Amino acid sequence: MAKERRFIAGDVPLMTTTLWDFPSQNYGDGKQGDTNYVGATPSYVIANLLHRYTDPADIVLDPMAGSGTTPDVARDLGRTPLAFDLQSSRKDIEPADARSLPLKDRSVDFVFVDPPYSTHVKYSGKPECIGELDARDGGYFEAMEVVIEELHRVLRPDRYLALYVSDSFQRKKPFVPIGFELFAQLRQRFTPIDIVGVVRHNRTLMRNHWHTSALEGNYYLRGFNYLFVMYKEPSPGYKPRKVGAPVPENARPPKKSGAPSRKRRPYRK
Repeated sequence: MAKERRFIAGDVPLMTTTLWDFPSQNYGDGKQGDTNYVGATPSYVIANLLHRYTDPADIVLDPMAGSGTTPDVARDLGRTPLAFDLQSSRKDIEPADARSLPLKDRSVDFVFVDPPYSTHVKYSGKPECIGELDARDGGYFEAMEVVIEELHRVLRPDRYLALYVSDSFQRKKPFVPIGFELFAQLRQRFTPIDIVGVVRHNRTLMRNHWHTSALEGNYYLRGFNYLFVMYKEPSPGYKPRKVGAPVPENARPPKKSGAPSRKRRPYRK
């Protein structure tokens, strides 16, 4: 008999495989970030990461916070958010470049970063924005190398970082495996914990003519994002801490009104 699926809170499932597929941008009846923000991260992704790799009150950093999904989820789960972006969209997101954060060394407990995927999306429009750098040129990866170095600086030892990114493909232009390139850069400073594939559900993939064009042109649409989970090694002799609040045995999604309760069938030989 398969084990019952556990939930972090409300309708947020606790994922146990390396393929994640979520029904929408936001969980529950609330709102995390802005669903109209281009490239917004599914809040289910961040909720799963924070549950596994942080404790209540831990400081959670998002250096490219966009519309604020990470700080919203962090507050929902009782964590302390720190959010920055080159172009701040809210008062709780401070303006700052991810390559030079106004933070002390080893001052945060967890980092989540969702960087630009080359020049597919128009972000701030500022010349210093990494989203203005084409991944086909060396400048993009040089900039991300500085970001990764900065994140390693501010993250405490024996803590985790997660990077969420997609590869780059544009018609009549070379394919760029951004995920593989950034993973190699991350490995220079962090220890890999796992690689998760997150199914993409965006407006582009809902358009039939995009699929027709992909078939006619013999190319693929981006169907998933990479989620790299990395670990910052402590000094020799350091005893690792245990993280992640236990899942209550009775944690279940809220029942829908009028829905009949499901009873477990008795076991029979």
